[in-house]
Amino acid sequence: MTDNLTDVHAGQPLLYSGAALEQASAAMILLHGRGASAESILDLGEEFPLQNTTFLAPQAGLNRWYPQSFLAPLQENQPDLDLALGRITRLVTDLISSGIRLDRIWLAGFSQGACLASEYMSRSSVRYGGLLVFSGGLIGPPGTQWNPHSDFAGMPVFIGCSDRDPHIPLQRVQ
Repeated sequence: MTDNLTDVHAGQPLLYSGAALEQASAAMILLHGRGASAESILDLGEEFPLQNTTFLAPQAGLNRWYPQSFLAPLQENQPDLDLALGRITRLVTDLISSGIRLDRIWLAGFSQGACLASEYMSRSSVRYGGLLVFSGGLIGPPGTQWNPHSDFAGMPVFIGCSDRDPHIPLQRVQ
């Protein structure tokens, strides 16, 4: 689907903190919001007192994962949305190749990154270590019917958002 298209996320930096990947037994992929940076979200890793965990923060091309609101029709966020989801898939594949089990991989995001993390997990057919959503929700316009592929049974999930966020309707978070 992305043949002959420019991948806006390709070649962007990937920042690390925490345990060295070779010594880590867990990993958390941190996804920044629109207009932010990998560097700004990487600091979030310092708030988690997790030993033997590596934190990875990929940089989005143009400092955004997809061009429109998460409430826009899906086609208005293509092909960037699929390219961003593909970037996460490649990171997860690399982590597994490095010896980190799927149930020890967490996704966390803020704002647009939280929406991306939620969408990725919803489309996944496997159980991950956990999901942290800071001010975000599933991607799609009001009235979208989602059919999550993932079985979240027993998977730790945190979803937090203000009830007065001008970009995230409370009913979407709920």
